[in-house]
Amino acid sequence: MHMRILDTDDSQAWKGAWLATLMLLALSVSPLATAMDISSPPTGMENTTMWMTVGEQRFAISLEDNPATRELVARVPLNLDMTDLHNNEKYATLEQPLPTQEYSPGTIQTGDLLLYGSDTLVIFYKTFTSSYSYSRLGHIDNSTGLAEALGRKNVRVRFSAD
Repeated sequence: MHMRILDTDDSQAWKGAWLATLMLLALSVSPLATAMDISSPPTGMENTTMWMTVGEQRFAISLEDNPATRELVARVPLNLDMTDLHNNEKYATLEQPLPTQEYSPGTIQTGDLLLYGSDTLVIFYKTFTSSYSYSRLGHIDNSTGLAEALGRKNVRVRFSAD
């Protein structure tokens, strides 16, 4: 039996061939990953916008991607009788609690949609500072006319997917 030992030139040629093959493989898989969108995990939410209707006015709400918003979206359409508090927010107690991820925002912005505790949905129509903790649900995209639409009294608000 004859055994042939590769000389240095043959060994280098094989290394070069393997390197070229690996590079071609990497280049061919990269566009496939982009086309199939396997490079990033799914967010879990197909629609990141919810609608809020007050009387005849409609406001788009950009939602956070978290367990509370996913569960809230699963409950819409939802009609809530909301109570005014401190002339800067409307709130309503939900029938069932939502998951929480509380944080202290420091400054509440006009248009914030937050969850106080696990079952109180709050819409803010004025900007102010606060030491309270909330779970972020979303933010009204364009809050122009929000304070006027909500008024200073209790109001019925409809949340919907479309």
